[in-house]
Amino acid sequence: MSGLYVKDDAVNEMAIKLMKVTNAPSKTEAVRRAIQNELNRHANEKPLAERVAEIQARVKSRLGDKPVAFDEKAFMDEGWGM
Repeated sequence: MSGLYVKDDAVNEMAIKLMKVTNAPSKTEAVRRAIQNELNRHANEKPLAERVAEIQARVKSRLGDKPVAFDEKAFMDEGWGM
């Protein structure tokens, strides 16, 4: 079928399946595209700390800077029917 030799039978079957579903001309090309797509995905991914900081900034902009007065004991008492 193509020139790529894969020792692991399961991986070889996945490479063949990928080649067929993507209409790649060979297993080598299918694997090359898959690897390149994965590298591109990771290259464009923001670090977790940056994503969390963005979420925190959005939440802070919606809530404002002033802390909301909240009586946790009264809230719990109400929940328990006290």
